[in-house]
Order: sequence, then structure tokens, then C-alpha cells
Amino acid sequence: MAESMKGLKRTHRCTEVTAKNIGETVTVMGWVAKQRNKGGIIFVDLRDRSGILQLIFEEDKCGSENFEKAMKLRSEYVVAVVGKVEKRAGATNENLKTGDIEVIAEQVRILSESETPPFPIEENSKTKEEIRLKYRYLDLRRPDLQRNLILRSKICTEVRAFMAKEGFIEIETPILNKSTPEGARDYLVPSRIHPGKFYALPQSPQIYKQLLMCSGYDRYFQIARCYRDEDLRADRQPEFTQIDMELSFVDEEDVMEVNERLIQHVCKEAIGLDVQLPLPRMTWQDAMDRFGSDKPDTRFGMELVDVSDVVKDCGFSVFTSALADGGSVRGINAKGQAEMPRKKIDKLVEHAKGCGAKGLAYLCVNEDGTYKSSFAKFMTEDELKALVEKMNGKPGDLLLFAADKSKLVYDVLGALRLEIADQLGLLKKDEYRFVWITEFPLLEWSEELGRYQAMHHPFTMPMEEDLQYIESDPGRVRAKAYDIVLNGTEIGGGSVRIHQDDIQEMMFKALGFTMERAYDQFGFLLNAFKYGVPPHAGLAYGLDRLVMLMAQEDSIRDVIAFPKVKDASCLMSEAPNTVDAKQLEELGIAIAKPEAETEE
Repeated sequence: MAESMKGLKRTHRCTEVTAKNIGETVTVMGWVAKQRNKGGIIFVDLRDRSGILQLIFEEDKCGSENFEKAMKLRSEYVVAVVGKVEKRAGATNENLKTGDIEVIAEQVRILSESETPPFPIEENSKTKEEIRLKYRYLDLRRPDLQRNLILRSKICTEVRAFMAKEGFIEIETPILNKSTPEGARDYLVPSRIHPGKFYALPQSPQIYKQLLMCSGYDRYFQIARCYRDEDLRADRQPEFTQIDMELSFVDEEDVMEVNERLIQHVCKEAIGLDVQLPLPRMTWQDAMDRFGSDKPDTRFGMELVDVSDVVKDCGFSVFTSALADGGSVRGINAKGQAEMPRKKIDKLVEHAKGCGAKGLAYLCVNEDGTYKSSFAKFMTEDELKALVEKMNGKPGDLLLFAADKSKLVYDVLGALRLEIADQLGLLKKDEYRFVWITEFPLLEWSEELGRYQAMHHPFTMPMEEDLQYIESDPGRVRAKAYDIVLNGTEIGGGSVRIHQDDIQEMMFKALGFTMERAYDQFGFLLNAFKYGVPPHAGLAYGLDRLVMLMAQEDSIRDVIAFPKVKDASCLMSEAPNTVDAKQLEELGIAIAKPEAETEE
């Protein structure tokens, strides 16, 4: 039978009790992690969000009534205990923050009983994620998840403290917006008051934060909820959180400078990490050429090398035909991996094919200086030697090559270097490598749309020296855009915005927009720009990704309290779900039956 607290007040969380409290009477409350009955003495590990505290029940010290209650305690019972703090009688438990003390219980109240949990509440749970997510309220009791969410809170607190000190104003923007279907799919919300019309949940506060710059707020920030109806990955959710900001009267250098100091502050205060400034920078083209990715992992080498010039006249048709077709031949050097078993090399070939490659060429430099290769018979000794030299190949190295259109070669080798680094244990989670990526292409060609689309969004400012190409060679135009990357994950991105009418009109034209269509979608922003708009720029971080990396987790689900799974559903609440027919009727919505049902 559950009892009330009867006026008891908690004096300490579990790990707030220390050796300094020896001799004091304390009141602690929490969940029973473990109960061990040793006959005349009962040991209880009490758990709350701060950690574990050992309680001791002895009948002559707590009385028979309290001792009997202690005998009934089971895992996850909620209790309040009054007792005296003493130095631990046995050996100190080095694994516990409170390992040098214990509380000799004098009184216990069972505030709530518990059924047997469907899985153990423990760190590094081996229980299937599907079961843990179904019972997420229990999963969230695990100490490792609690540490993650406490870290998330700490990061948000430190962001707010830094931004306030730097003169930013926190302003909330609307959740119910107008749909502007350019980019990811919107989540739509039907309006009951305006039948047949819909709101869209924000994919980002982009337009509103630019309007705030028009309104003179100078420096805005928001920890903003955003929504995108797209397929999920380990680092993506249908609803996510951004640390969003916009600044007036600045250029890209100003934005990057204040954000470097923000990163330095948050890392120091949240996880004790000293980040050295300035952060390294790399152009988009340099990142692609060296790492095959615009979010390069710089914790290890194995950089791409362009060997097109070396092999352009060789006898290996895979290389020469790729070059004849306007592509390139590039390679990576897996240092010291020449002895890799053929089965493992074959798996790397399959991995490359999974990334779109037709195949993967390899060359092992043996310890005696000879070569073992999938293509050596097609090349002369001098050609092979020149190729190995270009790759800085030494005895014991494994050289891997891809030949195709450059975009595909980048994708294949970029993914391959990460796969090999993972196999070799080079991806250290406690190593933090930040890098800025700059000078992104302004536009990218969409085969699906048959036109250019904005790599970031339609309001990104082109680099002035490239404006001359926006009509004649749009793919050549670079943007005043910048991403911040940590350990191969993009954690934030932003750009200088267009504030001049003529440039914005050129941008819409390059995207295939008529001004009529542009005004239909973004009219309220374009109209605002007629009344005096300052030069402005901004950036947004993916908070979930940032916390994931700082917590050294592999999935953002481990740093979000109630995450969705890959089909965008919640296993605990069973959302999304059907709604009452009356609600649909009020909204003027009818559900179309699937074709299979209508045919029957």
C-alpha cells in the first residue's frame, strides 16, 4: 500500500550526500535500483537522477515496522528514507560517486510500488531498442540516458547565457505557418475555421528571422522546434531542434567569429573541452577533393588523391574510359593494410558498389616492393611505379581506386575512407575536430526537377565575383555560405542573405521562378524588403546532432526524450493514429481508401 510523504521533505539528492555529511541525518527519495537481504541486514541501492546511494536497514536501528517494509522493497519501488550518514563499513566502491559513505536508515515510507519492469533499468542496456522505446518512460530512468538529457539541458543553458551576453534577443516565431514547398515536404495542419486551407509546420524559422532583421532587432536567436516530413536516418527525426540565429550589419566573417566563440564557450562549460581558436577552414571544393565529402571527418588522414594525369595514357580501360567520359580517377591509401585478406577487400568492393560504383580497383604494395593488384596486368611497370609514387605508397600499403564521374568518385571514396577508418578503430569519440566549410556552390542541378535548385535556400547571397556567371554558367557560382562540421557530421550551417532586389530577382530567375510565383510563396518577405532591409546573415545548429556528438552517442534518439522511429511513429504513444470521425467532419476532411480496398 502506497504511503504519503506525511510532511517529509527531501534534504538531498542521492549523490549530494557526501563524506562532509557524516554524522548528519538526511532525507533522500528515489527509486529502488536493487535490494539485497542478508538476513539481519538489508542493503538497498537508491537511485535518482543524480546517481546511486547505498542504504542500510538494521532492525535494531530502524525498528521492526521499518525493517519489514524494507524486506518488501523491490526494483523500481519509490521510497522516502530518513537516516544517518556514516563512513562505509566495507571497502570503498570506486565505481560510485557515493562509494565512501552509506546511510543507516531510521525510517522508510513506500511512496509507490512497482510491477516488475519489462527490462532491467541499467546503463548500456542490451535490451532491444524497440522494447525500450515502447516503455520509454522506464528507459529514461537509465543513468546514461539521464546524463544525456542533463547534458542537453546544460548545453541549452550555456547557449542562452552566451547569446544574452553577446546582445542577442530570444524571440519565438510561429509554429503555424504558410506552406512554401521548396525543399523537404511540409507537415500540414488543416484549418477548421478556414475550410480547405492548411497551415504548415516550420521546416525552419528562416523567413521570420529575416523579417526580424527588417524590423530592427539586430541580433536574434531561438532554440526552435522544426518539422520535416522526410525519410529518417540515425541523425534525423521528423521533429527536431535548432539553435537558430540571425545578425544584421555583418558579413560571413562576423558570423563565423561569434560562433567560434559560442562553440568554445559551450564545449568548455558543458563537457570541459578546450577548443582552440580560430577553427580550421576549408573550401567546399577542397573538402570534396581531399575527403570526398562536404562534411569531412578530419580525425584521420587517408585523403583522396587525384591520379587522373598519371593514368590518362595507361592500358587499363576502366581508368581511361572514365577520363574520356569527363570523369576522374582518384584513390585513397590505407596505410599498412597491404596484408588485408582478400575477403575483406571483396567486402570493400561490395561497399563501393553499394555507393553506386561499378567496381573498385586495388593495389597492394608488398613488403619486398612488388605489387599485388586487380589491374597490374593492364599497366607497365613504369606506369604502376608512377601511380604508387603519386599515392605516396610505401611497402605494406593498400591503394584503392575509383574511376567514374567525379561526383560518384567523391561519394564512393568518401564513404570508403570512413568504412576503413571504422574497421581500424580510427574514429575516436573523445576526439573533437571542428572545421568550417565555405564557398559552397550556390545552385545544384536537379534531375528530378529538370532545373537548378538552391543548395541552401533561395535567399543565399552569391559571391560578388561570381555574379557574372549566374545566367551563363549557374553551376559555377559560389555562395556566401558556410557549414560547421564536427567529426564528419554537419552540426550547423548558414549564409549571408540577399538584401538587394536585383540580385534576388536574378536568383529567382536562375531557379526557374517567375516573380509572380516568388511573390505567391514569399510575398510578405519580399514586400518587407521594400521598406529598408539591412545586410544580414545567420546560422542554425542541429541541437540534437550537437548533443549526440558531445555525449559520444551514435544516434540522436539517445539524446531526445521521446524520439520517433524510422517510420516517423512513436512506439510508446502509438502516434500517429486514427482520429474520431467527428473531428474529420469538422475539418471537412474525408480519408481516401487505398486502391486495393476500393477494387474489392
